[in-house]
Amino acid sequence: MTSHHEQVRARMRSAPLQAPPAPWRSLTPIAVGGLSCVGFGTLPGSPDDLLLVVSSNGRGLFDCATGTRIARDPDPDAGWPDTHELVHEGIGPLSGVSVPVAGLWGGGLHTTTPDGWALDVVAPDWPVESVMLSAANGSPYRGEPGLSWWHVHREDACELRAVAFSPSGKTLVIASSCTLTLIVR
Repeated sequence: MTSHHEQVRARMRSAPLQAPPAPWRSLTPIAVGGLSCVGFGTLPGSPDDLLLVVSSNGRGLFDCATGTRIARDPDPDAGWPDTHELVHEGIGPLSGVSVPVAGLWGGGLHTTTPDGWALDVVAPDWPVESVMLSAANGSPYRGEPGLSWWHVHREDACELRAVAFSPSGKTLVIASSCTLTLIVR
């Protein structure tokens, strides 16, 4: 490992875990055992983000603004998405809608917002992973933590499945195999 790599690892290790900056706020984490993947959906004409959560215990649909579960399908056989197309059928208000998902089998949800916020997942002490949130033009690779970037989550208990923004950029989801964390604005 080069001295540059060691400097980057030391920088990430030393970044203090912080609450997300305004306008972001963290909702109470939600326990979801066996979480495999997540995906965002919206209702036509509605500005609200909805999050489909797929686990070994079925599917749940959450209102991202409040973290409230608004629909549940407990069928464990419904917990497997199309792992080739990486979509899953929605439930509740999203019934009949194909929702793009990311998680255990891969996927490609948003890592930036339309107004410039960005996400980085780093693991200087793998398997412990950390989520870094950066404002426009910020980066955990330069500048001081707490000014243009923030260490908002450390996952050392479970495996990260997906870290992504909703298409609207109003919700950040951090989904591990055991916990769902929503950071919203």
